Amino acid sequence: MELLHNNAELQAWRQQFSSDTTVGLIPTMGALHRAHATLFDTARPECDQVLASVFINPLQFERTDDLKAYPRTMEQDLAMLERLNVDAVYLPTPDDMYPAGYATSVEPGLNGSQFEGAARPGHFAGVLTVVLKLFQRCRPAMAYFGQKDAQQLFLVRRMVRDLDLPLTIQPCATLREDDGLAFSSRNARLSASARQEALVLHRALTAAVKAFEGGEHHPRKLEALMRSCFDSSNADLAYADVIDDITFESASESDPISDHPWRALIAARLEGVHLLDNLLLGTP
Repeated sequence: MELLHNNAELQAWRQQFSSDTTVGLIPTMGALHRAHATLFDTARPECDQVLASVFINPLQFERTDDLKAYPRTMEQDLAMLERLNVDAVYLPTPDDMYPAGYATSVEPGLNGSQFEGAARPGHFAGVLTVVLKLFQRCRPAMAYFGQKDAQQLFLVRRMVRDLDLPLTIQPCATLREDDGLAFSSRNARLSASARQEALVLHRALTAAVKAFEGGEHHPRKLEALMRSCFDSSNADLAYADVIDDITFESASESDPISDHPWRALIAARLEGVHLLDNLLLGTP
């Protein structure tokens, strides 16, 4: 497994391969866990070369304390990537990614200002900017993203379409622990009691799924049901919304019969840790 510490080393590695070599990219911020492993397991049989990036992107953190607290486990991450048979790892520094004088960013549009974008202003501009730079530098044929960050996945796919980028985005299913909590690098920052409290996110989502399957197709009532799950919780609910999974706009109560599937989104903060999750509801 080759370690590429800057863009020059990345380009030297990339130039080894012909244009018909399928390079698969898995962008990460480190603190890797079992859910990350599923991305690499998906990529390995589909790609000639599997490339990981590990970069804690400062542009996507709206709070400096959140950036400082983000878990950093580089030694364990590299050991895990080697076990996963990754071919190379790009490890840029902030100065390598954003040289002196850097001033350009990607505007995510209206879909980037709602839900997670409203809870974390500027977050998606930072995400799309670094993802575009990674795509430009790594030139992958495939890039792999988890579905837990549903809005991020939607915006990355739209950026690829809108900017005519020559790659395919491959979504990978959310991996959950036995009790339903979605795997997240941020889970490691929770105390034992907060980790237990975090299960309220999954309870709220599954309550919405159960109600939807039972015939409740009024999106605002489904949202109210999710919010009610937090009535006796210490978690600070950021949002609980039902969206049209094609447009990523709030599902319309005036047109409950649709060919578009709906998705329930939720996010909350516990002990200063921002957690998010989602589940597909189905087609009304």
